[in-house]
Amino acid sequence: MSKEDLKLTSAEIGTLWGEYVNGTAVDIINKYMLSIIEDEKIKTLFEEAIHIFSNQKKQISMFIENEGFPVPIGFTESDLNKGAKRLFSDTFCLHYLHIMTLHGLLGHTGSLSSSVRKDLRDFYDGCDDSGKKMYHQTTELLLEKGHFQRDPYFYPEYNPEFISGQQFIDGYFGDHRPLTATEIISLSLNMKKKIMEKSLSIGFSQVTESKEVRKFLKSTEKASDKQIQSFGKILHKDNLPVPMSWESEVTTSQDPPFSDKLMLYHIGFLLQTAQAFHGTGLATAMRTDLVVNYEQSILKSLTVTKEWFNIMTKNRWLEQPPLAPDRKKIAKDK
Repeated sequence: MSKEDLKLTSAEIGTLWGEYVNGTAVDIINKYMLSIIEDEKIKTLFEEAIHIFSNQKKQISMFIENEGFPVPIGFTESDLNKGAKRLFSDTFCLHYLHIMTLHGLLGHTGSLSSSVRKDLRDFYDGCDDSGKKMYHQTTELLLEKGHFQRDPYFYPEYNPEFISGQQFIDGYFGDHRPLTATEIISLSLNMKKKIMEKSLSIGFSQVTESKEVRKFLKSTEKASDKQIQSFGKILHKDNLPVPMSWESEVTTSQDPPFSDKLMLYHIGFLLQTAQAFHGTGLATAMRTDLVVNYEQSILKSLTVTKEWFNIMTKNRWLEQPPLAPDRKKIAKDK
């Protein structure tokens, strides 16, 4: 069967829609960061990232239009205030590109796993290749500049060992065993993402024009900090290093580079993806204190996300994804 005979499924349309909206949001932020970056090597990476998405955006639009669906509005140049003062340092911009590249890689993989038509699978393969290349480039540049935060080192055991009893999962009562390598993976990544979320909340709260949005961003800053402290305490108890914060990489500017809509949407995107990462951490956690921390973080994120949703819909800032046909309504209107 040719691709012309295969209509895109609801999952394929949904992933394309999400890739477009999320991609345009990050693209606007990348364009602002490009305008303030002074380091030529970092600037080159942002130029490449913007060029890559420009081509992807055209392809996504074509897929959606060919199926007869309207292309989402997403985010445009109207959400960017050109000439705004510097809000972030070059170092923060590089960290931002690195973390968002990780998000993109995971997003492309999820989209690929939901795709059947070959042209769409080929498209996501290309997105994945570009994302992996950017991941290598941002990692190498962070290492070169001494800004890459490595995860804790382990000293090797002489022989493989097996779990021998209930004490392996104890985390609150009595002596708990050290963290496993698999648990540290999620702890470290979740902390780095929360550190970026907190820094963005601080920066955005300085420049937003809406009191309601500023109040919400202050609450996300506190929630992020609480989770950072909670996870950091677990690492500290095991004498493991805690990732550095990036608050000092946010300037004191009060000049808004972005629309309130874009800033609030971006924080909401990070909140929603954090729930998925917390869920992954919960699935790999085998110590009770870790399990409780992840459960509390997920519940808190759900509460904050609900508040985010209310503000977005109140201001008509949240674009609606394609809906399944309402058969009852269709039958009633006949």
